[in-house]
Parts: sequence; structure tokens; C-alpha cells
Amino acid sequence: MPPDGRRQRRGARAFRTGHAGEAAAVAALLAEGWTILARRARGPAGEIDIIAANGTTLIFVEVKARPSFREAAFALSAAQQRRLYAAGEAWLAANPQHAREETRFDVILVAADGALHRIRDAIRF
Repeated sequence: MPPDGRRQRRGARAFRTGHAGEAAAVAALLAEGWTILARRARGPAGEIDIIAANGTTLIFVEVKARPSFREAAFALSAAQQRRLYAAGEAWLAANPQHAREETRFDVILVAADGALHRIRDAIRF
């Protein structure tokens, strides 16, 4: 049966929503004084949406854009958290010059209305 294109349209819409959410998250971090070191950093363990630093802290940021904060919060599975942690370790091993006193994983939730909510130190092992 030939595809009807609905899946492709859904995928394209999700891609645009993700990019818009990441752009909003970057703008918020810049407004707080963070320096963006990388966006969509790909490595052997996976991709990290945003890597940012200030004088004492390095953050790996996962952005979840969904219709509501609740849906966004539940979109980060345990398996994805493990991949993010491994990706962060790999990125830091390849970029030791960016090590900081504190390193953490934050999640920025983006609701459909564009509102942002950041969960600091959201992923711990």
C-alpha cells in the first residue's frame, strides 16, 4: 500500500516544533548569561540539544516541546536519559577544555504557547 504522506507531514511538523523549541531555549539561556558551546551536538552515544556554560557550570540541555508542560515532562524516557548521560560523558571527554566545577543535565520544557520551564539537574545517576 502506498504511503499517504500523513506520517511525513507529522514528522515534518515535529521537526519544526523541535527546532522552534530549541531556538526559544537558546534565547532564554543567552538572556540568563549562558554561553552556547554547541547545538545539536552529535557523537557516538547520541545527540545533545544544547551545551552551554557560564563561569562555573556546564550544562547539557535536552529540550522537549509538546502541547503542554505535562506532556513534555513525560517525553523523556529512562533509556533516553541514559543515552544523554553517555553522550555528555563522550562530549566532555572530547572537549576537556570546557570542564567546569559543576556539570549537570537540565531539561527545558516548551509548551505549545511558547512558555518555557527549566528543570535544573533533571537527570542524575
